[in-house]
Amino acid sequence: MALTKDQKKKAVEDLKKRIENKKSIVFVDFSKVNSKDIFSFRQKLKAAGCTLKVSKKTLWGIAFEGANAVIWEEAKKNIPGQLAIVFGIEDEVSPAKISAQFSKESENLKILGGIFENKYANKEMILTLSRIPSRDELLAKLVGSIASPVSGFVNVLQGNIKGLLYALSAIKK
Repeated sequence: MALTKDQKKKAVEDLKKRIENKKSIVFVDFSKVNSKDIFSFRQKLKAAGCTLKVSKKTLWGIAFEGANAVIWEEAKKNIPGQLAIVFGIEDEVSPAKISAQFSKESENLKILGGIFENKYANKEMILTLSRIPSRDELLAKLVGSIASPVSGFVNVLQGNIKGLLYALSAIKK
């Protein structure tokens, strides 16, 4: 069933809001993916604070007008079939990471490119982004790096106390 003009206007406004609120975007081709896999893909995205939106390319073109028009023209060259867009709302890397992981599980889902730091990113760059550790993992590594010298210093101080205890216990015997 075709959409009415009012429905299309509402859809375009929704798409524009999503584009404005994004941190990153991944374009995916889902033409041969079954609905069960799409449903599980959406669940994984939702758990990571991302969303998947499917719409006609003409509506996407209207939604990308203005500052993002150049990006859309570049992206449109690499979009052969049906298009779904994964929006990263909370994290920049999560959409790329989840999409790449799911494309390995379901070979029918294809990553076409995306938008990162308000610039068009080709497929290779999106796949490179997917290999970057998540924000939480990077913060954990940072905390570990900061805590490492402190824990080493504590071990050195404990070594002196243990040495003293060993000397006193040897004298006692």
